Amino acid sequence: MAETELDRAEKRYAQAKARLLALKNREATKARKLDTRRKIILGGALVDLAERDSNAAAMIERLIRNLPREQDRKAFEGWDAKQPAPASSPPAPPTGTNEAQASA
Repeated sequence: MAETELDRAEKRYAQAKARLLALKNREATKARKLDTRRKIILGGALVDLAERDSNAAAMIERLIRNLPREQDRKAFEGWDAKQPAPASSPPAPPTGTNEAQASA
């Protein structure tokens, strides 16, 4: 059966529609990732500030107390906004290499 001009146009339309949907999905994913990154950066900055500023620490404590979801509040059990976060240990040096290889 021969493909008509209408069939070809419908096929092109369906392909264009699929490309548009994929593009919209990529843009939405990109926007969500940027939003998440911003929240992480601001959260870290606020925690750092709370370690130096008692007003910021009190604000964080109020925010935590007023979180609407129980599971979110539980994530902060035992956490103290006024205490510095534990220092992370320095990364371990790579294994299996010698200085000659590392400097090459």
